[in-house]
Parts: sequence; structure tokens; C-alpha cells
Amino acid sequence: MMSFVMHRQVNTNPLLWKLDSIVSLSDEERQALLDLPMAVKVMEADSDIVRDGDRPSECCLVLSGFVCRYKVLSDGRRQIMGFYIPGDIPDLQSLHLHVMDHSVGTLVTSSLALIPHESLRRVLAQYPGLAAAFWRDTLIDAAMFREWMVGMGRRSAYQRIAHLLCELQVRLKAVGLAGEDGYELPVTQNELGDALGLSTVHVNRVLQDLRSEGLIVLRGGSLHIPDWKALQLAGDFDPGYLHLKR
Repeated sequence: MMSFVMHRQVNTNPLLWKLDSIVSLSDEERQALLDLPMAVKVMEADSDIVRDGDRPSECCLVLSGFVCRYKVLSDGRRQIMGFYIPGDIPDLQSLHLHVMDHSVGTLVTSSLALIPHESLRRVLAQYPGLAAAFWRDTLIDAAMFREWMVGMGRRSAYQRIAHLLCELQVRLKAVGLAGEDGYELPVTQNELGDALGLSTVHVNRVLQDLRSEGLIVLRGGSLHIPDWKALQLAGDFDPGYLHLKR
């Protein structure tokens, strides 16, 4: 298995890692987030955190692991609509949309912090800067969804996969969970297919092409990127839509 040099922020709360990558918070705002009541829960791989039709009373913060947002069609086929990493709150919209219109589930064993809606609403009302930060995070999530839609509608399978691998590199690096040239990728080829509208066979073929061209090395759940600029070019990837602070 390959290893990567990763640098997490000094503070160990993943929510602060994430928000620090997109906004500047005051010490008081940071402390307010640290003081939020959180019930930590570990869930096995392929478990639903919240289901389509649920009426949740809390949001889930990803502390460790890998999570996805998805929808299942009547014939059982699944469409993954986003991957979520430590620091993300994939069901933040449940603060205002009281009935879930999709599901959120784990891809690997994941640790989650459950934050009561009531507590989060109280903090956001008390600290307008935090409310603006969460609003910005929601808008970036929408920007990511738009980029995925462009990929599904107009990019080739080759570009889609290269683009997603680039996106995850940038997002994970922003929160200290990727090295300069790669990261741990606990996503199966079947899950990549569910996310990108491709068959597992097609995903496998594209990954082989990327390997043969020297753009990636994928081994034991670790992704190494020997030539970052070449992979960006292959995926038509511009990180501007992630709106990172740096």
C-alpha cells in the first residue's frame, strides 16, 4: 500500500478543517462550533445514515470514513450524487427541508457526529458569521453538483473519471487528508460507476487507460498521481468551482 504525507490542521475537529478551507472564522466562532453538542456514532460500510422520506432531527458531520448521497430508482438501480469526506455535513439541508428527498449512506466504516438541529439553529442565530459560512458551504455543494451534471451530460467516460479523481485530490488536500501526489481512495469500481453513470466494465477500462498513460497508480485502495497537470488536462478539471480560500 502506498503512503502519503498529509498535514491536518492543528485543531482536531474536522468541521473546522472544512470551514477553514472556505472561510475565515473568528476565535469566538470557532469555539462556538467546538461547543456544539455532538453524539459520536460509528457505522459499518454500506449503512444508511438517513433515508429518503425520513424526517431527521439532527445533522451528521463526517469525522472519518467516506460517505455518499444517493437515490435508488424503482428498479433498484442507484445513482450516487456526491461523495463526502471528513469535515462535510452531507445532510445540512435537513435544517430547512424537513423531509429527505434522497438517502445518505456510508461507503466504508465511518465515524459520524450527530448534531441536533435545535442546537445548530441556536448557534447560527447567535453567530451570523457562522450562518454565512454554512450558507457558503451549501452553495459550494450546489456548485459541485452542477459540475457533476456537466460531466454526466457532456464529458466522456475518460474525462468524468479523471475529473472526479482530481476533485477528490483537491478536496482532501484542503482538509489535510491528501498528500501532494495522492490519497486513500476507498471507493469501488462499482461505486464509481454508480456516481458517473457508467458500467463497472467501462470504469475498469478507463482506469486501465489512465494507468497505461502513466496518469495514475491505483493499488490497495491508494491512488498515486505521478503527473497532476496531465491528470487535470485529461479530466478538463478547473478547481474554481470548489471556491477554496487558498
